Amino acid sequence: MIETTRALLASPRMTQALTEAIVGVALATFAVRALVGWPGSIAVISALVLLAALSLAGQPERVEWRGVLPLSLIALFSLLTVSIIWSQYTWATIGGIAYASAFAFLGVYIALVRDLIQLVRAVGNALRVILTASFVLEVLSGVLLDAPFAWIGITGDLATGGPVQGLAGTRNAFAFLGALAVLSFWIEYRTRSVSRGLTAYSLVLAGATIVFARSPVAYLVLAAVLVVGLALVIIRRQEALARRATQSVLLISAVVFAVLAWVFRGPLIGFVDAAADVRARTGVWSQVGDLVAQQPVLGWGWVGMWPTAVYPFSSVQEGSAPAESALNAYADIWLQLGLAGIVVLIAALGLAFARAWLVATDRRSTVYVWPALTLVLLATVSMTESYLLYEGGLLLFVTSAFAAARNRSWRGRFD
Repeated sequence: MIETTRALLASPRMTQALTEAIVGVALATFAVRALVGWPGSIAVISALVLLAALSLAGQPERVEWRGVLPLSLIALFSLLTVSIIWSQYTWATIGGIAYASAFAFLGVYIALVRDLIQLVRAVGNALRVILTASFVLEVLSGVLLDAPFAWIGITGDLATGGPVQGLAGTRNAFAFLGALAVLSFWIEYRTRSVSRGLTAYSLVLAGATIVFARSPVAYLVLAAVLVVGLALVIIRRQEALARRATQSVLLISAVVFAVLAWVFRGPLIGFVDAAADVRARTGVWSQVGDLVAQQPVLGWGWVGMWPTAVYPFSSVQEGSAPAESALNAYADIWLQLGLAGIVVLIAALGLAFARAWLVATDRRSTVYVWPALTLVLLATVSMTESYLLYEGGLLLFVTSAFAAARNRSWRGRFD
């Protein structure tokens, strides 16, 4: 009986189904919480962690840890763990560590048992279900019934052109899923992983998500991903000797572009019609900055998602309501883990992107572009949201970093 159960959990079909379930729950955690509450959501995630652990135990021959798990990620999770020592809210920190570790473990599981094309297929399948269900609910709410579904955060504005929230809870989160969908569906198309009809439906679905979400953040994020994607296309078509010079030019151009974007940030914000969003965010960032100044080096202690009833998070207001995050992953981690946290996070993100970039430029298959562009997507959206630090964003970060390290790790040379 034990051997039968072990074989079932380690079977390719079970691994595929479990991977898609993990990705789907991670990307739609807001909807899961809306349906079953926090206790039910934690039960679902705990069950997935247990199944993933049993699945790993059932296929030890596929698990290769040596020289793969990025040291920068280990440092990041070590720092958030030891923040218990100076945390102002010990039990909230313990809960936040457990919650973040669960998604990190699920990300590691996926990276260990699925290859890159299988990972992209799992993300694509999960997003097709989430976005399709989102538009079904939006049509019911905004067109057929003309009534908001407050229990899941849908305002019913589809008939007026949006913004819509779908199963993501907010228009920015919904637009983030749309941007990830565009990237994943394009990779599926390039690798001929799905039929043309399904590809066409998927891309139309992703495009409709971005259009009806009406999120100014999404346009900036897509622009960044598009620029990096075009740069990768140029480099991948060059000979090996020409790539180094091209990459140096691209690096200098990126620095110059970043400086220009900062200098002309006012007109840029006006161009994408993000002035209202920016005003709301700058108000939150100002309050977060005041709190950071009180604990600048090590921060207040890790919690991940903000418990709005716990100080100092209860003191940060977004308009007339308590803020649910710092609306910036870098400011968020500075608040929680101080300067040490932001240095480790940027190092982990930078090293992961460097590895993913080198793999994407060296390997012929288009699928190797996915981790690099996913990291660009996460790094860019983290300037206006804190998705990188929890749930689906954290899972994507860990999975992409792990996938890049597996193909480009300096420790692997010791073998």
